Amino acid sequence: MEGNTGTKYRAVFISDLHLGSKHCNSDALLEFLTNINTEKLFLVGDIIDGWRLQKKWFWPNKHNRILQKILKISKNIEVIYITGNHDEFLRKLPEMSFGNISIENRVTYLGLDGKKYLVTHGDIFDNLMNSLYGRFIMHFGDFAYDKLLYLNRLVIRFRKLFKLSPWSLSKYLKTKAKAASNYINDFSFEMSKYCKHKGYDGVICGHIHHAEIVEYDGITYMNDGDWCESCTALVETQTGDWKILNNS
Repeated sequence: MEGNTGTKYRAVFISDLHLGSKHCNSDALLEFLTNINTEKLFLVGDIIDGWRLQKKWFWPNKHNRILQKILKISKNIEVIYITGNHDEFLRKLPEMSFGNISIENRVTYLGLDGKKYLVTHGDIFDNLMNSLYGRFIMHFGDFAYDKLLYLNRLVIRFRKLFKLSPWSLSKYLKTKAKAASNYINDFSFEMSKYCKHKGYDGVICGHIHHAEIVEYDGITYMNDGDWCESCTALVETQTGDWKILNNS
């Protein structure tokens, strides 16, 4: 795990855990949740994969342990659960709280630098995409991308068997496939443009399984990645710096 487990962060943002899916990297996630030290924890959508559970029930004990770990964390700090497209069933409910866990569709986060950040999963911005790659993750992701993740798991197991360094086939194809690369760039640009129009200084999101921090015309776009491929988290330090932690 990258980073000192003794380091205390102002806030930690994770998304796309996909609990209820075989693609969830539960071992790395459990280790991360056990060691992380933060004042606030944001779960930025697709925490529970309702789409996958509707098709076929899959809920191993490790996924129960992850939820139990989050509940335990919430006894000491505030946990904000932002709904995503895979757990959109929660959007039908009124915004509510369970102890220190609040369920929201989007929230505003005030950074130590005084900047105002929109925190949203990101799927609601798919309809801003007017290019031919629009809604790439929703269409390609629900079938072909799912198969790609299965293939990716086989590659990872093979490399572990022969003690080779970690390497992700799906991440590699994302960077090489023109449609995927264009979608990622267009998505981050449209998100930033929307936030500028609404008076935000930046945006924090997930959805596209691609962690990065970039600037667009004075707007800070930050994506915390996922826990199927990258196992990444976005953190704000006690000095107001923003970092991506890689936990694969």
